Amino acid sequence: MKASDLFVKALENEGVEYIFAVPGEENLDLLESLRLSKRIKLILTRHEQGAAFMASIYGRLTGRAGVCMATLGPGATNFVTPAAYAQLGAFPLIMITGQKPIKKSKQGRFQILDVVRLFEPICKLSQQIVHGNAIPSLVREAFRLAEEERPGAVLLELPEDIAAERTDAPLFAPHGRNYATAREETIGEAVELIRQAKYPLVLIGAGANRRQVRDALCDFVHSSGLPFFNTQMGKGVVDERSSLCLGTAALSAGDYLHCAVDRADLVINIGHDVVEKPPFFMEHGGKKVIHMNYKSAQVDQVYFPQLEVVGDLASSIRRLKEVLGKVEADFSYFNRVKAAADKNLAEGSEDLRYPVIPQRLVADIRRIMGEHDIIALDNGVYKIWFARNYKAYQPNTVLLDNALATMGAGLPSAMMAAMLYPDRRVMAICGDGGFMMNSQELETAVRLGLNLVVTILNDGSYGMIRWKQADAGFADWGLEFGNPDFVRYAQSYGAIGHRILHTEDIVPTYEAAFASRGVHIVEVPMDYSENKKVLINELREKVCLI
Repeated sequence: MKASDLFVKALENEGVEYIFAVPGEENLDLLESLRLSKRIKLILTRHEQGAAFMASIYGRLTGRAGVCMATLGPGATNFVTPAAYAQLGAFPLIMITGQKPIKKSKQGRFQILDVVRLFEPICKLSQQIVHGNAIPSLVREAFRLAEEERPGAVLLELPEDIAAERTDAPLFAPHGRNYATAREETIGEAVELIRQAKYPLVLIGAGANRRQVRDALCDFVHSSGLPFFNTQMGKGVVDERSSLCLGTAALSAGDYLHCAVDRADLVINIGHDVVEKPPFFMEHGGKKVIHMNYKSAQVDQVYFPQLEVVGDLASSIRRLKEVLGKVEADFSYFNRVKAAADKNLAEGSEDLRYPVIPQRLVADIRRIMGEHDIIALDNGVYKIWFARNYKAYQPNTVLLDNALATMGAGLPSAMMAAMLYPDRRVMAICGDGGFMMNSQELETAVRLGLNLVVTILNDGSYGMIRWKQADAGFADWGLEFGNPDFVRYAQSYGAIGHRILHTEDIVPTYEAAFASRGVHIVEVPMDYSENKKVLINELREKVCLI
């Protein structure tokens, strides 16, 4: 058969459902082969970033590699940011790019870049396919690498002459992945450290957010009675309504929960990765840390654990629970920290100021989103407010990026969630800066018939950098811009636009938007004066003698 047909059959063999793409001339053989596929649906997007962000979130939500396709040159280079997003965030992603013929040049060096070498530093594998017979093994290897711990990005380049050649190579059957279990002696050492600790504390990171891990981790936390806190990408792995939950490390230091972190003499760090911006909890000669993950710790100046429990994470957690039992320790200080933090987080949740302050917006969105409903956050200062104030009840109901922390991913992320979970409420939450970076994907969302609400937080500036600028003592300069009329902008794409004119209108506007279904934009004028007041001044003034 034609090599491009074999490529599609290899993708079908891996269970691929969608390919998100902006095809080019060099993809035409593969595009024709996809047209003939009865199992794979092509999702045409308006920018290669949109395609690859959607594929990355497919990988994050399903555990199976998402697949995207682009042409050579500028199409491929537009995959660079999503590739880094998937690689740092540990989302399984397969990128397919085209290339000019490699056996005989037709057009010299027109549009030709060394795409394979360009992507090598930000992928688990980046490789050109040089013969049709290599397709089955390379596709199988690409999916194995993308999906196994630690997941990440893979690029395969398919030149157009290779796609058109004939081949009779057989496919390779996929198989499940098994990980070695931690040594029993190591589990015993961990148990002994926990029993010796006066103030043990659990930290839940992004690596614990795997389907096979969640149940075991919930059982461990509640059977042991150990208080816990999350990194941003660990939100919802264990229900944050739990009386044991101290909150989310939305800031690296200085928040209320850091009082508990500072008091802890042992941190059981489950699924954390130094790629995710860490809460500062280690110093030489300070507390001890147990690292529990599929792989050994990447030692860093801020992370150098004394004990590593390496192996299948779910098995390690279950065995630790069995041997450890209920932990008898004095958690009264942690309980006081939780009470103080909860009181602080509740402040402003009923505030009627307009433009809207972040605390009120977060509280109102939490009121209208159900237990399994999903918010997808773009990147901006509001991400800190949502990470800190918005309690996640279920895994992957708060989609945010605390690794690459890129702007422009919020809308495509929400679109993917809406495709996978059509019966849930799904909301993208974007700053006006990040939204405009991929706003053209509104057309894709409308064309796909998605049910989706897109919140645009309008402050007419790059607010995160403006906040950092103020904190550093610099003049307020160079970060403000103008915006389109977002209501009319939504209408131009066939979506429905809303603008919040009174703070009391937030909840009824969202309820009406979700009730009428389709794609809706809700523009919320924002007052970010609370950033400096709460996140800087008040936290600096707090004392940890709780």
